[in-house]
Amino acid sequence: MVRSLPRLKLRYLLLAVNLTALWLPLLGLEALRLYESALVRQTESELVAQAAFVAASYRAALARLAPQAVADPAYGLPLATPWREQYDHETRWRPRPAQLDLAEDPVYPPPPETIPPSSPPDPHAQATGEELQSLLHDAQVITLAGIAIADTQGTVVATTGPSLGRSLMALEEVQRALTGEHMSRLRQRLPDSESPALDSISRGARLRVFVAAPVLQGQRIVAVTLLWRTPISLIQVLYGKRYHLMLATALLLGTSVIMSVLTSFAVVRPLQTLVSLAQRVTAGEQGVVVALARPVTREAAELSQAVATMAQHLEQRADYIRAFAAHVSHEFKTPLAAIRGAVELLRDHIGTMTLAERERFLGNLDQDAERLERLVRRLLELARADVMQATLTDSTDVATVVRQLAIHYQNIGLTATVLEPLPRVKAAMSEDVLESILTNLLDNTRQHGGDTVTLAVTYPVPDAELDTALLIEVSDNGPGISAANAARVFEPFFTTARSRGGTGLGLAVVKSLLTAHRGTIQLGETSTGTRMQIRLPVSRSSQI
Repeated sequence: MVRSLPRLKLRYLLLAVNLTALWLPLLGLEALRLYESALVRQTESELVAQAAFVAASYRAALARLAPQAVADPAYGLPLATPWREQYDHETRWRPRPAQLDLAEDPVYPPPPETIPPSSPPDPHAQATGEELQSLLHDAQVITLAGIAIADTQGTVVATTGPSLGRSLMALEEVQRALTGEHMSRLRQRLPDSESPALDSISRGARLRVFVAAPVLQGQRIVAVTLLWRTPISLIQVLYGKRYHLMLATALLLGTSVIMSVLTSFAVVRPLQTLVSLAQRVTAGEQGVVVALARPVTREAAELSQAVATMAQHLEQRADYIRAFAAHVSHEFKTPLAAIRGAVELLRDHIGTMTLAERERFLGNLDQDAERLERLVRRLLELARADVMQATLTDSTDVATVVRQLAIHYQNIGLTATVLEPLPRVKAAMSEDVLESILTNLLDNTRQHGGDTVTLAVTYPVPDAELDTALLIEVSDNGPGISAANAARVFEPFFTTARSRGGTGLGLAVVKSLLTAHRGTIQLGETSTGTRMQIRLPVSRSSQI
């Protein structure tokens, strides 16, 4: 026995979907490291700005302390060719946007150790560095950035760190800055202590941003500035905004729950109501399925209306089947009882019966068998009519069928008159179906004592929509139908000619066939006899 998997309730599924959608932006942000890249670029931008102020301070101090060196065109290093050409074409505005990207730029190893200088430092640069030493320390208190100034030989002349007098020429950023290039680079950071607390100003990120920039005096390089700083980590940023994030998370969770509740109210509750109604119908209750009073969504309203309509049709069909079964059993019971009675009499008294009596009983048996055969044939016709489906391609010449049936019934003793001229029009049904409809009506006339019938065809019908229906009228001179029986003539098994072999199914078959082909039948007003009015849809190529 295969065990079925447990099924989730729809409201829980909706809640899970909303919560999943809530986490998707956070997961995507973490996967792409977008916010962390923004933090790195922010740190780079700050270092670039600080480098510009340090360079400006160095130029001012150099011009004050060593004006002869500033005036000497040979002082410093010349710009490399590509950077000289670039500065030649630039205006006085030289913005430098942040360019580092965690997703694209590599993270280099930690910076190499400083080395001893290969020559004594430039005395002008050394004097200027001593002038700026205290300034750099004061700036570091606010900016938290490491700062170093090196002369054109790479020797540190001012710094916030312990490398004063050492050479930075082993660092590629300094080498390239001495050619005139502005450099930004990410390097690994090896922490020298445990991770700081989340609310500490110390930063526990595993990388560091380095920015190197040349200090220019005109078109010559007179020094290099090097700044470095650890960017703030994503966790520290989130910790700093923890109360806002907690509030936002609470709002998002609350919104998800509220949306789930509203969706459950709009979707789950109507479904539960429909399931409950369906279960009551399954238990045998009738008339309990109705459309929802105030559905929230259009789909729920349409579904409830469709279910209510379906339940109504099923109940009507069930009532029809019950009544049909009762009528069938009643119609079969009478001839079967007569047959069994005749068989018992023949079995018990066949030896003492005269020839005339035996023939009478055998004739009764034959009549009852013939009645049963008619019932079976009519039931089959009614069953076919109930399940028949019209096709768009069916079409029949109405005039031809009417004239042929009139000739046929003339030959078997019924005076059939056709009112000419007949319109040349095609009905949207097959020839067999139209013949079956008219044949049942003409047989009904003969069975109820009529000997004259008139057939008339009208197209277009004056009181119908133009070019959509034709009217066939069958009028006879029979006894007519009383007002009490007029409402029941199309019911199955209703007949006033049962003694003459009537089954009460002929007009029911006619109505079912017409319903299947979007036609109608009704009793027309007449002073004598019976007048049946049939409306049929015309074929698309109606005119012949």
